[in-house]
Amino acid sequence: MPWKIAVLLAVSLVAAAQTTGLPRIKPPKKEKEPETQILPLPPEPPGAVLAEAGKLAFHVSPLSAKGLLTQQVHDALKALDRASGGATFVKLRAFVAGTGDMRRVATIVAEDFSGRKMPLPAVTTIQVGALPLEGAQVVIESISSQKKTINPEGLAFFSTQRIAELAAAAKAHDVVMVQVTCFIGDLAQVDSARAAVTSAFPGAAANFIQPTRLAVDPETSCEGVGRLQKPGTSAAKLVFTGAQMAFGDQEQALRLAYGRLGRALETVKASYAGTLVMSVYSLNRATADKAAALAPEFLGGARPVGSTQMVEGLPSLDATVAIELVAGSP
Repeated sequence: MPWKIAVLLAVSLVAAAQTTGLPRIKPPKKEKEPETQILPLPPEPPGAVLAEAGKLAFHVSPLSAKGLLTQQVHDALKALDRASGGATFVKLRAFVAGTGDMRRVATIVAEDFSGRKMPLPAVTTIQVGALPLEGAQVVIESISSQKKTINPEGLAFFSTQRIAELAAAAKAHDVVMVQVTCFIGDLAQVDSARAAVTSAFPGAAANFIQPTRLAVDPETSCEGVGRLQKPGTSAAKLVFTGAQMAFGDQEQALRLAYGRLGRALETVKASYAGTLVMSVYSLNRATADKAAALAPEFLGGARPVGSTQMVEGLPSLDATVAIELVAGSP
């Protein structure tokens, strides 16, 4: 029968294919999906850094209106690195103006320094009202440790005061100012303030900022660091902390901030007893006064110089006050 012939023919063809070894078409291999890479977070800047006072140099980054906050921070760090001759940074204090996320500053610093295998400095970031250049979003003050001794007799620190008073204090203590930071209520006064600072403190690294958009204090006041010209009792080693924030205006919240500062000091074997400078940055005067009122409880007999500034903002939306210290190390 014809259908029987057809079946036999089909069976014969299959058998022939199996015996002749015709190539089989293999299904395509599934491409291996790339493994998801989780990049490690950059390390956080240390709470405190110890350095020899005799080797410290002070610089202020030039203002720039180029790009947004991230680019300006990178450019500022490059400029400071050049100015310091590639020295090791101990402390950075960044004043941020504008709408950029100021929390990015510490992150950029950590990424930059970690990428170059450099030790991280302590970092303080504060939001201010304005800087004396349209479009400028950040200015950074740096303290770096040089290889050679440049302050053989040590350093002296001065609280905020009028420029003429600061000049008189520098003369009385026989110091040469190496850094001056001026807080200006109205940027219209910046030219006259700059001229006065240049005249009184030639060669000092000078910084001018408006702490708040609306002037809380219309006067111009300046704080400073000076190089002693004669042997004194200045600390041979100094500890610089980053700012520690308090969240809320309750006494317990402020105590927690002081507690974190104390633990930061302990990491470099220092203590509150050696406090030389205390700087307070607050969103309102009432919280600043509460923070200052608690200081003697922690500082003991230490009587630091320093300043209390009303500022535009802090790196956390919930923060109301931030405190930073400079202390002498035993």
